[in-house]
Amino acid sequence: MAIPLPFGNYVARDTPVHRIDARIKLLLVVVYVFALFACSTWLGLLAALFILIAMLSVGRIPVRMAFRGLKPILFILLFTFLANALTFSALDSAAIAGQAATGTASAAAQQTLLPFNLLNVPLFQDLPEAIPLIGSFGIRPLGMIKGLYFVLRISLLVLATSLLTYTTSIVSLTDAISKLLSPLRVFRVPVEDIAMVFTIALRFIPLTASEAEKLMVAQSARGAKFNQGGLITRIKAWIPVMIPLFVNLFRRADHLAQAMESRCYVGRGRTLLAHAHITRTDIYWAVFGSILLLTVGIFL
Repeated sequence: MAIPLPFGNYVARDTPVHRIDARIKLLLVVVYVFALFACSTWLGLLAALFILIAMLSVGRIPVRMAFRGLKPILFILLFTFLANALTFSALDSAAIAGQAATGTASAAAQQTLLPFNLLNVPLFQDLPEAIPLIGSFGIRPLGMIKGLYFVLRISLLVLATSLLTYTTSIVSLTDAISKLLSPLRVFRVPVEDIAMVFTIALRFIPLTASEAEKLMVAQSARGAKFNQGGLITRIKAWIPVMIPLFVNLFRRADHLAQAMESRCYVGRGRTLLAHAHITRTDIYWAVFGSILLLTVGIFL
C-alpha cells in the first residue's frame, strides 16, 4: 500500500538534467509555470507536454514514476473537469443555442457559445452548447474540452515540480533557495532560517508518508476498510490513522527542536561543505530553456 509522493523523492543519477545547477532549475521551473498559464491554445499546452516528456527522458526519470505523483491530486483534477463539464441550466443553454442558430440571439449570447479562446477551433464550433440529461441538469461538450485543458495544465504544473525534486537533492535545493534569497539579507530577512525550514519540510514529507503507510497497514491488519462504506464510515476508519500520525509529528518536531538547540544551531554564518558554481553549460540551459518556454507561452 505505497503512498505516491510528488515531492521529496530524489533519484540519484548522472544525467545532464541532474548536473544543472539548482538555481537554474528553479528559474526554469518558474518560467515553465509562466508558460503554462500564458498559453491559451491546445498547441501551446501540447508543446509544454512535449518539453516535459523530453526532460524526463534526458533525466532518465521513468514516466510512470513521474505520473505516480498525480494520484494525490486526482480529486482536484476530477473536480476541475466536472465543474466545467456539468451544468444545471442545460435547457436555457440549449434555447440560447437554438436562437443563435436562427440568428435571433444577441451578440452576448452568441459569445457564450465559445467561452474560452482555446475552443476557437473549427472542429469544436459545431458542438452543442449543452445536452440536457435530467431536467435542467446536463453536460456541456465545450465545457468538457475546457475541463480537459485545465486538467492537463494542472497536471503539467505538478509534473514540473516533481521533475525538479526527482533531479535535485534536498540539500542542493535548499542551498539554491538560500542563495536566491540572499539579497533579502539587506532587509534583515532570516534567509538561512527560511532555507532550513524548507529543508525540514521536504525531509518530513517522505517520513510522514512512510509512517502513514505503516499505520494504514497496521489498521488494515486489524480489519479496517479505508475504501468501503459511506463517507462517515470512511472518516471513522481514518481517525485511528490520523490521530497517532499527528501525535508522532508533534513529537518528532519537539525532538528535532531539542536536538538543534542542544547543538547550538544558529542560522546565520553557517558554512557549506560544497559550493555550487554556475558553469557555462548552466547558462546555456538557462538561456535556451527560457527562450523556448517564453516562446511557447507568448506565441502559442
